[in-house]
Amino acid sequence: MASSSSSSSSAAAVGRLSNISNHLSPTGSNPLLKVSAEVSEALSSGLPVVALESTIISHGMPFPQNLETAKDVEAIVRESGAVPATIAILDGLPCIGLNLEQLERLARLGKNAQKTARRDIAYVVATKRNGATTVSATMFFAAMVGIPVFVTGGTGGVHRHGEHTMDISSDLTELGRTPVAVVSAGVKSILDIPRTLEYLETQGVCVAAYKTYEFPAFFTQTSGCKAPCRVDSPEECARLIDANRKLNLGNGVLIAVPIPKEHSASGSLIESAIQQALAEAREKNITGNAETPFLLARVNEITGGASLASNIALVKNNAAIGAKISVALAQLRSNKGALY
Repeated sequence: MASSSSSSSSAAAVGRLSNISNHLSPTGSNPLLKVSAEVSEALSSGLPVVALESTIISHGMPFPQNLETAKDVEAIVRESGAVPATIAILDGLPCIGLNLEQLERLARLGKNAQKTARRDIAYVVATKRNGATTVSATMFFAAMVGIPVFVTGGTGGVHRHGEHTMDISSDLTELGRTPVAVVSAGVKSILDIPRTLEYLETQGVCVAAYKTYEFPAFFTQTSGCKAPCRVDSPEECARLIDANRKLNLGNGVLIAVPIPKEHSASGSLIESAIQQALAEAREKNITGNAETPFLLARVNEITGGASLASNIALVKNNAAIGAKISVALAQLRSNKGALY
């Protein structure tokens, strides 16, 4: 009886690992997805690919700044040796890797494109809408086609007063169940950073700060919160991602990269602007997925554009580092053979 039970448990474990493996395998034949020829060829050849979200294009900044930033970020990824794969849903079709025409279309759509988290994917696809993917949706599609590294500006988190509102970004639960490494400047400083780190711990997510012991706060290099662990090079990041995958932990890794010092905004200036924007959001009863775009826009207005300039700078910095991590990971895979 004991032997039979043990065999059943082993079979179940193998089945679970198989499901994870299938979720990570490239699926160029999936009729619900469109993978660009460049991205598909890179994945098939084991070349480094970096996933990029599209909400930052549609909801993060105005046109034409959003288009120029999107093109610049893709160029930085290429210059660093990787292939960029911006992800969005266009006319109900999830697209992994956008061409220039598609990037411009999304940039012009702006907020007319639906902000699409994991919960919204099926609806946007079924109704053939245009969707700009958030961190959670981008992670989902990246994992589906086998892209292990994803670069963004900042992840979502536990909102301030979240202990009363239960407003917690799906980015955090996605990190807890989708094995993609996310390179960001920490979580947006409009959020509750200590509670966000506690929630990530609950989700079993490895959080590593890049070349620092302190978790960064998006617009600023410091948050007052110690990072659970530290990595000091793209190669160390690659080994961390590799270990997480080979252990089949089933969750993501968050690599928090501080904004470059020369672009770091004054912490007190940003915090004052955040408090004012939060008060306005409460007065106007702005909640849910409309809150973050509103807060970021108001903080930018209050700071006279300083926060937007910092936002663009940190995204570009993340793109350069994320691409180097992707290159290091591809090299690691090439040296050891297929890892997943």
